[in-house]
Amino acid sequence: MTNAGHAPVMLDEAVAALAPTTHGVYVDATFGGGGYSRAILAAANCSVYGFDRDPTAIDRARDWSRAYAGRLALVNRPFAEMEEGLADLKVDAIDGVVFDLGVSSMQLDEAARGFSFMRDGPLSMRMDGGKPDASDVVNAAEARDLAAIFAAYGEEKRASRIARAIVAERESAPIATTGRLAEIVSRASPPRREDKIHPATRVFQALRIFVNDELAQLATALRAAERLLRPAGRLVVVTFHSLEDRIVKRFLAERSGAAARPSRHAPEAASHEATFKPLFDKPQTPGKAELADNPRARSAKMRAAVRTGAPAIAGDPRAFLPTLSLSKPLTAWS
Repeated sequence: MTNAGHAPVMLDEAVAALAPTTHGVYVDATFGGGGYSRAILAAANCSVYGFDRDPTAIDRARDWSRAYAGRLALVNRPFAEMEEGLADLKVDAIDGVVFDLGVSSMQLDEAARGFSFMRDGPLSMRMDGGKPDASDVVNAAEARDLAAIFAAYGEEKRASRIARAIVAERESAPIATTGRLAEIVSRASPPRREDKIHPATRVFQALRIFVNDELAQLATALRAAERLLRPAGRLVVVTFHSLEDRIVKRFLAERSGAAARPSRHAPEAASHEATFKPLFDKPQTPGKAELADNPRARSAKMRAAVRTGAPAIAGDPRAFLPTLSLSKPLTAWS
């Protein structure tokens, strides 16, 4: 069920939560190596639409996907465009959608993609190979903007110190590789005894999330799923860090009628009929056997819910996002 170099996390649990049925229509919103898609197709005589913004992932699947002709369609678009992509294929309703968020093992393991500080390569991090990328941001953004990105999207406590170090270092030469950026961050924020991760982990996470607009894409896609899912359709989301999980948790809490008011002084939220019913009381996590085989699964959480028959709720996807105030938008740093 896996592609070389990539092990889908919580595969059995996610497919069980999705509960594929005969003639059902499903979306694998983060196609990657195709592990989830193949497991869904094996579970029932159904159809799957695999979305991925990374053209490399789509190209790698062209040969093996022919075995599923008529049942698997590959769509080279970000999952935020799920609704538009399905409309182009004359699909207006689905029975389930699964998200496996974050960066894939294949992307991390390829130095040329620039996602990981563990393998020196060009500083890119763009899932679609486009611009502006992480190098553009690191070499053009002001220190206060870099600090804001690191704090909001990496929850980095030393964001300002690291940002100042980056600005100082790029004066001598542009920061063009993952290795050089990791070295700068490590010098500016040396590891402490209690630290369990590399000093550059949060900075790399923040840059990747920012240049790919990952959180806004997720919020938009969750609303699209709400509109597309038929009654009794299922939404399954596997997250790998607190920012993603927080968005999914808030979305499902609001949509199930369980969202609390921010404070007793805040106005009552508009009353809506619940559009989702959570499948679990708390997020599911990988078992010990999976953690032993795949250490990258250690931070994974899975949330799932069943669509009710209530109409989708209108609103701004940005309501679920962390606050990020910048002097310029991402497009200004190309």
